[in-house]
Amino acid sequence: MAAVQVDPDVVPRAEASSTGRVLHILLHHPLAWSGAIGFAFMVALSFVAPVIYGVNPYTIHMAITVHGPLPGFPLGTDNLGRDELANVMFGGRTSILVGLTAALSSMIIGALVGVVAAWFGGWPDTILMRLIDLLRSIPTLFLLIFLSAMFEPTAAILVVLIAFLSWSQIARLVRGEVLSLRERTFIEASVASGASRWRIMLRHLLPNAMGTIIVATTFLVADAILLVAALSFLGLGLPPPAPNWGSELANATNYLAEGDWWMLYPPGLCILITVISINFLGDALHEAFDTRLSSAAR
Repeated sequence: MAAVQVDPDVVPRAEASSTGRVLHILLHHPLAWSGAIGFAFMVALSFVAPVIYGVNPYTIHMAITVHGPLPGFPLGTDNLGRDELANVMFGGRTSILVGLTAALSSMIIGALVGVVAAWFGGWPDTILMRLIDLLRSIPTLFLLIFLSAMFEPTAAILVVLIAFLSWSQIARLVRGEVLSLRERTFIEASVASGASRWRIMLRHLLPNAMGTIIVATTFLVADAILLVAALSFLGLGLPPPAPNWGSELANATNYLAEGDWWMLYPPGLCILITVISINFLGDALHEAFDTRLSSAAR
């Protein structure tokens, strides 16, 4: 009887059609639409609207400090006489860019660590898992505050610190996914055909774990934006006069007794809308990929 040739590069039919199924679910998912519209609005407010509005957030108008909305200043001015609307717009650039960059960096590190730990096993798995246990045993915000106090806060430093403290979340999830995938038939076929471990990791394991990676990264973006805002609120974020939502909230707390709402609500609502929109997208992606995996299992 002739031997059956198995091509290890052929992905099962259920896996090959999964992308179309995920897109179909997302296009008909109300949370996906709500999250996409909300996040697109915040991106447009932070990156497109400043070009149209054309106001420098660093310009000071001493004659109208801490003033409510008036002609030429739709959201009034802060305690330095700077345009509050311009501050909110430019503050969004910092928060979103740092959040996205930190989350993507965490994704790359965590995905590689998770795949290596699960696929190689043995002492690499033990060492990496104990390192993750150590990092996760320390409260993230506490350690971030400690590290921020040691280094001069810049956007690049914040990205490195947040990525350093966040990659362990994705690493654990990817490790669990890869431990499941390594028992699948197409992985066994790749091993039997003589494919190298690194080829199997990059060609099969990582692509098939991408659903878990994408969902986890989505939630990490929201967490990173909140961490940036929290650090700035505590005075450990980007130094003034660089605008960002967290420092604007901290500044507004000094004027709450006077009822100066225009300094508090706009940056607060921006953080709320951005984080909720990203979480909506994450929930929709989670449901879509869960449905894909359930269908593939059948």
